[in-house]
Amino acid sequence: MDGSRQRRRGDTRQRIQDVAVELFADQGYEKTSLREIAERLDVTKAALYYHFKTKEDILVSLFEDLTRPMDELIEWGRGQPHTLDTKRELLRRYSEALTQAAPLFRFMQENQATVRELSVGESFKDRMLKMLDIIKEPDAPLTDQVRCVSALFTIHAGMFALKDMEGDPEDKRKAVLEVAVELVTRAHTGPYGSPGGGA
Repeated sequence: MDGSRQRRRGDTRQRIQDVAVELFADQGYEKTSLREIAERLDVTKAALYYHFKTKEDILVSLFEDLTRPMDELIEWGRGQPHTLDTKRELLRRYSEALTQAAPLFRFMQENQATVRELSVGESFKDRMLKMLDIIKEPDAPLTDQVRCVSALFTIHAGMFALKDMEGDPEDKRKAVLEVAVELVTRAHTGPYGSPGGGA
């Protein structure tokens, strides 16, 4: 009995998050009220308050749910040998994690000021830098370090740039991942020490 009650509570929390991020993305964080979220869910405000007291609580919980897989990925990457295979696998796993969090990323893109104000943006940036440390070589030429930065941004930008383009979402995700992997591969195997730094 306790297990099923816990599961229902988890399902309700998830539904609140899903509806909230949809409304935040569609009409903006500032213009969305807790009352609207409750109405969309067809629950009372009291039921909503049971899970989240404020809009900020909902947003912070969404970021925590996104950053947990990122933290696991960073921990995994740090425990692996610093090889090209590790870097490729990190990008592959990151691409999948971002696909599952696509509505939240859309919200982040369209509400950057809010994200910065809530300090969740800072913690996300910190995680991005940790992932970058895993995929770039510390002594690589600047052009190769730029390729590694670009690989991470390619995965992010690809989600937005391609979302309105015709085609299967999984095919688009794979195409974006392929380009990101090419960038990291070129940076990893580039002619370190050669004139022009592998450019």
